[in-house]
Amino acid sequence: MSDHPVKPSRVPAHPSHHQRLADIARRVMLDRGLAPDYPPEALAQLARIAGPARLGAAALSDLTGLPWCSIDNDDSRDLDQITACEERPGGAVRILVAIADVDAVVAKGTPLDDHARLNTTSVYTAGGIFPMLPEPLSTDMTSLSEGEEREALVYDFLVGPDGALSAETVHGARVTNRAKLAYPSVAAWLEGEGPLPAPAARVPGMDRQLRVQDEVAQRLRARRFAAGALEFETLQPRAVVKDGVLVGLEPDPRNRARELIEELMVAANGVSARFLSARGVPSMRRVVRSPERWARIVAYAATFGGQLPAQPDSAALERFLADRRRLDPLRFPDISLTIVKLMGRGEYVVALHGAPGPGHFGLAVRDYTHSTAPNRRFPDLLTGRLVKSVLAGAPPAYSAPELVELAAHCTVQEDAADKVERHLRKSAGALLLSNRIGARFEAIVTGANPKGTWVRVFHPPVEGRLVHGHDGPGVGRRLSVKLVSVDVEHGYLDFAAE
Repeated sequence: MSDHPVKPSRVPAHPSHHQRLADIARRVMLDRGLAPDYPPEALAQLARIAGPARLGAAALSDLTGLPWCSIDNDDSRDLDQITACEERPGGAVRILVAIADVDAVVAKGTPLDDHARLNTTSVYTAGGIFPMLPEPLSTDMTSLSEGEEREALVYDFLVGPDGALSAETVHGARVTNRAKLAYPSVAAWLEGEGPLPAPAARVPGMDRQLRVQDEVAQRLRARRFAAGALEFETLQPRAVVKDGVLVGLEPDPRNRARELIEELMVAANGVSARFLSARGVPSMRRVVRSPERWARIVAYAATFGGQLPAQPDSAALERFLADRRRLDPLRFPDISLTIVKLMGRGEYVVALHGAPGPGHFGLAVRDYTHSTAPNRRFPDLLTGRLVKSVLAGAPPAYSAPELVELAAHCTVQEDAADKVERHLRKSAGALLLSNRIGARFEAIVTGANPKGTWVRVFHPPVEGRLVHGHDGPGVGRRLSVKLVSVDVEHGYLDFAAE
């Protein structure tokens, strides 16, 4: 289970498709209490910003000579983090994760910050991206762009051969991204299925950097999974475009490069939480509580012959998930989604005066902030400000009452953004199939209750309601269905069993 945000590709659909989906996205955002547009005051502030932050740069340590790199989507330009490493005797590795200092450009309480605080997150939809901060900032002036010197907060720690962290510290620095890399090509190289990406090949020693960071990530991953971390597979298809026309939907596959970044970011988020806690500074934690509906998870696992203990046990749940992934890969995404829903949503809470929080059940970590994506998540920007307060010897940037109020607000707004993105994935699926009424598809029954029966089509991976012939087919049954109607605005697809 990953809590590292995955950004969809920025590929536009056919103009008419794109505009229709954009209109739906704007409507749904407004319905959910999100603002799709920047207010005039924020745009006026943006116009006054001359460029990247330079104030105080002389007081920062100079780490521009390290072999930093970013790994993200092929077309991402809002680069929040870059990484580097140093091998130490005895198998330990020093990991450095540099996070863009967005606060150096967007100060607390300014109009741009107020807009970011309202939405709390960038919203990624098939109708376009609604960034938390305007693109001239997030993709340029506050981005850790290749070849550009930037100010950053550096989360610095040692990872031992067993994956344990030590020597944790945080400091400000000047950094330069030496290689902008992408998940698919880095993963292909790591897995022996492709060449070293050209931007990495141009930097001496970058191949070794990537190998060592990948090895460290696997150490961290093994340690988390030994502690009971969960790995799910849920379908969140992205648009596939050819010659400007939306032609399909495909899920983004997991790979070694994504795991590399996810593990280093989970570790850095733990460092930020402990850094603040050790200094008696309240922090906003991202948590997934021990499931209150564990009995329902136990009962659900039993329908597959799985046996879970009576009390929440993440290690036992992961063993069940691993078995289902191996034995029933076709249905595993639906099993994953059911378990995720039964576990309950993630939320933000405030840890006061070093008091331990409930932790993150899915990631199997106790200390966890959001701090590694300040261009696109407000909690990360907030955490960066708290860390900077400590480094400057100043009072915390946010009081405990402010943090409590913001934690509740960020939880609500992030949930709203998730619902917008889910709605637009469904609308994109309906739009893609809107000219295929009467077409036949292979599908699997994903849910059944008194309100109806739902099926998931394999190609493209979309879900809809079985409105005819729904008596009888149980969950997990494969069947042929015919598309009988679509509703693009609401993201509905209706099928009839053949």
